Amino acid sequence: MRLRICLASCAIVLSAVAQPTIQLALQTYPGLNITGDVGSVYAIEYATDLTQTNNWRCLTFLQLPATNYLWVDTSTPTTGHRFYRSVAFAASTNFVFIPPGTFRMGSPSNEVDRLDNEGPQMSVTISRGFWMGRYLVTQGDYLAIIGTNPSHFVGDTNRPIDNLYWRDASNYVARLTAREVSTGAIPTNCVYRLPTEAEWEYACRAWTSDRRFYYGDDPGYTSLTNYAWYRANSGFATHPVGQLLPNPWGLYDMTGNVWQYCQDSYAPYPGGSVLDPQGQPTSNEYNHVARGGSLYSEAWQCRSASRIGPIPAGPTGYGLRVVLAVAQP
Repeated sequence: MRLRICLASCAIVLSAVAQPTIQLALQTYPGLNITGDVGSVYAIEYATDLTQTNNWRCLTFLQLPATNYLWVDTSTPTTGHRFYRSVAFAASTNFVFIPPGTFRMGSPSNEVDRLDNEGPQMSVTISRGFWMGRYLVTQGDYLAIIGTNPSHFVGDTNRPIDNLYWRDASNYVARLTAREVSTGAIPTNCVYRLPTEAEWEYACRAWTSDRRFYYGDDPGYTSLTNYAWYRANSGFATHPVGQLLPNPWGLYDMTGNVWQYCQDSYAPYPGGSVLDPQGQPTSNEYNHVARGGSLYSEAWQCRSASRIGPIPAGPTGYGLRVVLAVAQP
């Protein structure tokens, strides 16, 4: 654990006149100097009272870009007392850290086999890193938390959970969070949840905004069988997770096997540039979006931009992948 506190000052020019006089506004932000291994992930935590040992709350996850790095909290100007610390954090080996970044979400109008609901393309910035499950949630995972297995395709608990409604997926991540918080396995103020649709596509593409798939364009869909269980090779059954090739960020079954629920409602894209889109709230549990295609899907439905919604009443072939992230304020 490292506890270091420093102040970073940011001078902003407010106005300048013809004379040499320049007016400046000085805004001070708190910062933290972190020394560690490049590429390691740290939970940046803060507290307002050091006498309360259980008062630390996670603010963000940071993948260290340099051995001696000055992190500055620009989320709010300095007011009162706020203490910071960096704690080396690694989710279980079944999770992959997804760094922040910007990508083009959706498909261009000339992409082969695209649907209109994949546009207009928009520039999306994911401002905070998060952890994503390396694998789809398996039947064994689901049994350990919920105690039941509603899957249609049984016989091997390493198969992904399927036959879920959105409320089932939402209930799973809520109960998983409650268990992990109670044991101290995850930092305070962090939650397991479904990915936003933007997070899902960002993680799926893994820096490949210009391709139909994360492994390439594959115009004849000849390579898809190496990455996805879909209509042409699934035998109309799910398969144990992690058997095919992963995407560049080490995520398996991002396409095929089962559709993956997102937390967003199904709605048209706004276009333009968007920061951390959360989707629109809905009281209709069937009006959520799912991504990735499934064992029943045609090849074109497994493209990175493909999306489906509203969800049909029969959820065979629908499962989930979990995200671990800092809770939204």
